[in-house]
Amino acid sequence: MPSIRFGAPQDPGGEPPDDTDASGPSARIQINPPTEDAEVDLNRVFDLVAPRIVNAARTSNELLKKAGVRHILVGGMAVGAYGHPRTTKDVDYLVGEEAFIKHEGGVVTMHPEVPLMVGDVPIDYLSIGPGEEHLAEAFASAPSSEGIAVAPVEVVVYLKLKSPRPDDHRDVSQLILVGIDAQRVRDYLLKHAPKRLIARFDQLVAQAARS
Repeated sequence: MPSIRFGAPQDPGGEPPDDTDASGPSARIQINPPTEDAEVDLNRVFDLVAPRIVNAARTSNELLKKAGVRHILVGGMAVGAYGHPRTTKDVDYLVGEEAFIKHEGGVVTMHPEVPLMVGDVPIDYLSIGPGEEHLAEAFASAPSSEGIAVAPVEVVVYLKLKSPRPDDHRDVSQLILVGIDAQRVRDYLLKHAPKRLIARFDQLVAQAARS
């Protein structure tokens, strides 16, 4: 079944101690320059996943456009578009608040024209959480591939870092290895992310450098 997550996935861990200077360690971490292969291209993942997944991405994109819902592709398909294609069983979007309808008593429902499934493929949604206004800016700056807006790579990494799942952190490691603009990502994290996420990213960069 599709999932609807209000706010990006949350890491249960707390903030690091105040004496953790997340703005400083970058000088000790080698970040390679981006490669041309890091440009967004959904054909990388479309060539790998089942045709029904491709159809679900294309169809849901058109339905969300028709419904007037801002949306950008995130999750495994976005990771693939930036150079680490892998299989996935669903399609994930970050969406604007217009995707949801708020009712009295704190009840929230989906916009009636927002697709939850295309065939047997779940369409999952992330909303923008409190203090994450920077994510809304991505709707206007997102690159497009195959007619589908894909979240900027720094947003893809931010969302992956927030997740407590090791698989999501491995996605970030693989993106670093294929040559995303890691300095651009780190600059974004310094501006918008808590220290623990910056420290996690630095650790993944360091691990990638040793691999």
